[in-house]
Amino acid sequence: MLLTIDVGNTQTVLGLFDGEDIVEHWRISTDARRTADELAVLLQGLMGMHPLLGDELGDGIDGIAICATVPSVLHELREVTRRYYGDVPAVLVEPGVKTGVPILTDNPKEVGADRIVNSVAAVDMYGGPAIVVDFGTATTFDAISARGEYVGGVIAPGIEISVDALGVKGAQLRKIEVARPRSVIGKNTVEAMQAGIVYGFAGQVDGVVGRMARELADDPDDVTVIATGGLAPMVLGEASVIDEHQPWLTLIGLRLVYERNASRL
Repeated sequence: MLLTIDVGNTQTVLGLFDGEDIVEHWRISTDARRTADELAVLLQGLMGMHPLLGDELGDGIDGIAICATVPSVLHELREVTRRYYGDVPAVLVEPGVKTGVPILTDNPKEVGADRIVNSVAAVDMYGGPAIVVDFGTATTFDAISARGEYVGGVIAPGIEISVDALGVKGAQLRKIEVARPRSVIGKNTVEAMQAGIVYGFAGQVDGVVGRMARELADDPDDVTVIATGGLAPMVLGEASVIDEHQPWLTLIGLRLVYERNASRL
């Protein structure tokens, strides 16, 4: 079994692979204050419930692959792998790790590990040219060339950031549930805010992807657009440019990166 861990700014997603199949997954909040010991207890509690794994921490785990956008959490997870999974091969996605995707940006080291991992999975599953739209704390748009190269992207405020900002900065507004309203024209304040979020972000996706696709390929229709991230379902039915929805794109990418580095472990 391969344990994959994708640490985002707001949430952390864990996936358990049996070969190429994801057989279990969990989603927890990302807390930069958690220590390695606390993370180990959390992992024990989650995986201890799975019938294919043993009762002891690490039983049934043959490998670990991790990417993180929060440096402090990556540091603690590195300690978890050393202290609690010492005999288990582990790959932490960082500069020097083999991914198979060339990064053609001004400073490749500043590209988020999750964005690189998403590109690895997109190239493997769909080929290029492609655009990955990841709906997380930020909404990121990542461009992949026809030759499978990461060529750059766009970073925009995410859905939850926008909802929080409206609630904080709007004198007569408040935090709302992110949900699809009855219609575009809201009949009350909550529905008006929901419409602004859902249809506003759908319009953003269509606009940004359309511009990127025209730069990425001679024929924009040749570009495959893949949506991922926990908030993607909110926009899927409204954005017209999305071709594929793969909720486990990052975890699949982590599996691929692990396999490409297994011989070095």
